Amino acid sequence: MRQTTEAPWVRVLLTALALSYLVLFLVVPLIVVFHEAFAAGWRVVWDAVSEPDARHALWLTLLAAFCSLLINGVCGIAAAWAIARFRFPGRRLLITLIELPFSISPVVVGLLLVLLFGTQGWFGPWLIAQGLPVIFAVPGIVLATLFITFPFVVRELIPVMEAVGSEEEEAARVLGARGWHILWRVTLPNVKWGLIYGLILCGARAVGEFGAVSVVSGHIRGQTNTLPLHIEILYNDYQYHAAFACAALLALTALVTLAIKSWVEWRQERALRRAQAAGGIEG
Repeated sequence: MRQTTEAPWVRVLLTALALSYLVLFLVVPLIVVFHEAFAAGWRVVWDAVSEPDARHALWLTLLAAFCSLLINGVCGIAAAWAIARFRFPGRRLLITLIELPFSISPVVVGLLLVLLFGTQGWFGPWLIAQGLPVIFAVPGIVLATLFITFPFVVRELIPVMEAVGSEEEEAARVLGARGWHILWRVTLPNVKWGLIYGLILCGARAVGEFGAVSVVSGHIRGQTNTLPLHIEILYNDYQYHAAFACAALLALTALVTLAIKSWVEWRQERALRRAQAAGGIEG
């Protein structure tokens, strides 16, 4: 036991270091944000988050997040299903490409989009001639957010699908079920918690994205500013209380997302315990 169990002082020290780190880099900044936001009163906070530019920035942020959830959810399910269920040439390359946004700076992603869809880019002049601008417009913000958030759903679904296996899907196919019925009645119910968890991470990343969106947005007030960009502009204009008020709104969104994530983890663990208990009873 002495060889496998740490001394009490080691556990206390490690716990104290972990708690100190969390308090210093997470709790204290959150307290500062909310304190500065409400230092001038509730009226200032309401005026800051309800003025037209802030409302448009919030709407655009939610729009980009919604598009990311919808498209990445569908594409993530398809990619995870193909990777988890089949072995094919280029499978490793596909996994590497899916993980590419994790290793590329968001600013570089924005620059790549500018090179592709800017006024001097490969496809930009033709799109602009068709009346479909991408850079310095809403489509560019959505594309940047999509690229940055794509891996989250896939990376959560692949291990879940591999752990679940394909036995139930094969049984449903033998019994005559069609592909869509297998997807809706067998595959998705088995991986629903992994899918929800991936969508939560995707939404949280989309709401807080700054680097790639900053490059492609053009910082046009009331048109292409998301909430993080709007906060930066307010702070640079010395509108500190308004900036902290919008930052508090963004932080509140993160806290709600964290609460939902914790609830999903709790439900997933509860479902796993029930499945294990049912397996023990059957055994």
